[in-house]
Amino acid sequence: MKNISRHKDEKMVSLISRFAAEYFNLESNKDSLITVTRTDVLDRGRRALVYFTALPKEKEAAVLEFAKRRKRDFRQFIMGKKSFGFVPRIDFCIDEGEHNRQRIDELSNES
Repeated sequence: MKNISRHKDEKMVSLISRFAAEYFNLESNKDSLITVTRTDVLDRGRRALVYFTALPKEKEAAVLEFAKRRKRDFRQFIMGKKSFGFVPRIDFCIDEGEHNRQRIDELSNES
């Protein structure tokens, strides 16, 4: 039974990540490049955290504000895809882990 649940979570993660990337591509003002890096599903599928980065980095705060402001619209966008019986509550956050990984890459390339 756990395999079925894990498979459903993995499918949900994949679809939400793909839909978030598609939504940002359609709805953003194209001032920055927004990349969805990962999605976490929490509370047995009731919540989803979508992590992203934006270039230039100075625009990340504005992109986060845009994403949080448009959470309801994004949820409606997912419902319109009819891929889920239940759409989780969505939240967005900047992927600091990705920034740390990029910094480690920079430091390792210097030496």
